[in-house]
This record gives sequence, C-alpha cells and structure tokens, in this order.
Amino acid sequence: MKKLLLLALFIFSNNAMADQIRMAYLEISEKSPNNFSVLFKVPMKAARKLDISNNLDKYCTKTSTIESHLVNKAYLNIWNIKCDNGLVGKTIKIDGLKSNNTDLLLQLKFLNTSEQTALISKNSPSYNIPKELSSLDVVKTYTGLGVIHILEGFDHLLFVLSLLLIVKNFRTLVWTITAFTLAHSITLAGVTFGYLKLPQQPVEAVIALSIMFLAMEVLHKQRGINGIASRFPWIVSFTFGLLHGFGFAGALAEIGLPEQSVPLALLFFNVGVETGQLIFVSGVILIGFIFKKVLATKSLDIARTTMVYSIGSMASFWFIERVAAF
Repeated sequence: MKKLLLLALFIFSNNAMADQIRMAYLEISEKSPNNFSVLFKVPMKAARKLDISNNLDKYCTKTSTIESHLVNKAYLNIWNIKCDNGLVGKTIKIDGLKSNNTDLLLQLKFLNTSEQTALISKNSPSYNIPKELSSLDVVKTYTGLGVIHILEGFDHLLFVLSLLLIVKNFRTLVWTITAFTLAHSITLAGVTFGYLKLPQQPVEAVIALSIMFLAMEVLHKQRGINGIASRFPWIVSFTFGLLHGFGFAGALAEIGLPEQSVPLALLFFNVGVETGQLIFVSGVILIGFIFKKVLATKSLDIARTTMVYSIGSMASFWFIERVAAF
C-alpha cells in the first residue's frame, strides 16, 4: 500500500499551497425587537475581494453605516439593520457563491436565546428562516460542516496520509483508522460538554509535531527500522487522535451548536468528519492503485521518499509558525 500514494501527494500539496478560498460567513444577531447587528465576512483570493452579496436589503433597512475591516485575508463588514416584520419566514439569498466556488456559513441569534446555524452552498444558495430548526435541518447542516472541515483541514489529512504510508495491509488500516476515529470522537465530545479543556494554540502546534513524528517513522521504516508507529500503528493513531479531537473541537466552537440540539449537532458533525475522512482515504487508495499500474517500482520508491520529506517539511513549517504565534 505504501507504493500507492504518489499522486495523492501532488494533488494534496498543490491544494495545500494554493491560494485557498475559505468559507464566507454571515452572522445576524437580534439586539432588540426587530433590530439586528450584521457581520458579513467575504473571503479574498489573489488580493481581490470575492463578489459575494446578500439580500438583507429586501427585508430590512440599514440603521448605521457599514464598517469594513481587512482581517486574515477576508473583508469584515459590520452594520445594523431594522426589519419591521422580523426575519422568521424570510429567505436569505446569497449571490456569487457558485461563480466563486465557495459556501457560506449563516448564524442567526434571536432575543429568545434560540440560535440557528445553516450551511448555504453554491448549489443551493438560499435559506428560508424557520421559527426553529428541525432535526433534519441540524443533521444536514452539521454533517456538511463536518465534511468541509476535515477536507479543508490539511494538517489532519496529512496525519491520515502518513498513517497510510505506514500500514501494511487493509486489516491494519481499518484498525488504525478506527482507533483515530474513536479517539478524536472522545475528546470532541469531552470538550463540547465541558469535561475537557486545553488551550488551542499549543494543541495546534503539537498536531503539527505529530505529523513530523509520523514522517520520521515512515523514513525509519524505509530504512528497515520498525518504530512504534510501524509495530503498533493503532496505538499511535489513538494517542494522537485524542489530540486531534481538541483541534476539531476548536473548529466546532467557532461554528457554535444549537442550544436545543447540542447532542444531535455534535453527533452529525462527527459523522461528517468521518465521511470526509473516508472520502479522502478511498481517494488516496484509488489514485495509488492507478499509479501502481503506470509507474515503475523505482519511480514509486523515489516518489515515496519525496512525499515523506514534503510532509515533514510542511509539518515543520506549521510547527514553527504555530509556536511563534503563542
């Protein structure tokens, strides 16, 4: 299996180094009856603000000027609005998602303390605001958010890719991925319900360190030295999976959970994470199978070594960057 992963590296590296388009964000918070504050985050690509807009003017009038700030390669627009008939039952439409190949996360906060979170996709760019979220709405939204999070979480995917370079057979792979899933599910639930807590910045740095460790283990295995990751990959994946769960929890904390459906939202966010992980693993195996058919063994060996050094270098850069941010 270790010889099957060349193309995955090149595809993954190109994605990781590219000017990534991040998800847009719209937060509407009710401050007094029918009066709302609005925060609209529009990502940038190649120093250009993406042409993404909303239709709030159709239902509401501005009661303040728009304040604009450039933060972390995104424009933050903040203003206040008054909606005489409220927003329940209205349809929020987002223009420009499809042409810019991105999605938008919508968060609604009402005076009655109810909250709604919805994923507005480029293929379905509108959302009709119900009085309260149905269970099906929660399932669809948080499953989609979980899939997006794992497929955009390059550090988590590099960790899984490194595990794929170490395992020898399908059965070992199943146990290894299962252990990783179980571990990060434990810490994700523990953090969400307030039983566990770690500062996020050190966690992100150690996640990068875990990838560096696996890269070294792969190199040792190539040289005939079987380290702990080669002999007990499921133990390593479980141990570091606990740590990666804190990373997932940090992302989920930024998204927020609907107060009336916390267990359901948590469950299906995790289902989405696992779905995205399975998509990635299946894609790597399939692409590797194709490459095994078209490349000579010597070329695959050279490519595998290049892959490992690329993974280690990227993880080292992340580690230094994250430590420097403390």
